[in-house]
Amino acid sequence: MKHTESSSSQPSPAAGWLSADDEPKTKRRILEAAADVFAEKGYYAAAVDDIVRASDTSKGSFYHFFPSKQGIFLALVDHMYSVLLRRVETAIEQEHGALNKVDAALRAVLGEFSRHRRLAKIMLIEAAGLGHAFNDKLFELHAGFAQLIRRYLDRAVAEGSIAPLDTELAAYVWLGAINEVVTRWVHTGQPDPLDAALPELRAMLLRSIGAQGAER
Repeated sequence: MKHTESSSSQPSPAAGWLSADDEPKTKRRILEAAADVFAEKGYYAAAVDDIVRASDTSKGSFYHFFPSKQGIFLALVDHMYSVLLRRVETAIEQEHGALNKVDAALRAVLGEFSRHRRLAKIMLIEAAGLGHAFNDKLFELHAGFAQLIRRYLDRAVAEGSIAPLDTELAAYVWLGAINEVVTRWVHTGQPDPLDAALPELRAMLLRSIGAQGAER
């Protein structure tokens, strides 16, 4: 008889991002398995059977929580972005001053991706170019992050830390720069570690809005 390894015997790389007290354990286990399968095989090569097998559940359990492979992928990406956003907001709350808060957001994003490379692959590579539904979801999630950045750039303008500027445009420029740096790292492993990019990236982004650096 073929042995099926339980998902509990070996922690999933996604476990730290997908834990949620308000979700059924079986649903969480299926999501964790899906994250591993999509990261390993890619969206198109992955199958529902792969996710069921990796989660040591059943197709009945899968379809009880998710309508399809596309459905679980959208749910997974949405969940991971939500967790990332919460962690960024937590880092921001610990800082004082608008520029320090923006700086904390940058450090938090790079830090989270650095610790979860396979999940970065799902969010930034696998989710791109998969059709209208996926593109709409990514646009919605990117807009949420851009609005977070813009909010603190607006505060920096109000505080007099930076001169008035188009903060919406600046927020998307920042988001694009971060996205490209992390995507390159996922593809090539450079810079190694990802956090090594932080000082220069931080300096470039702050100069782009006319700020020399966040106060410490």
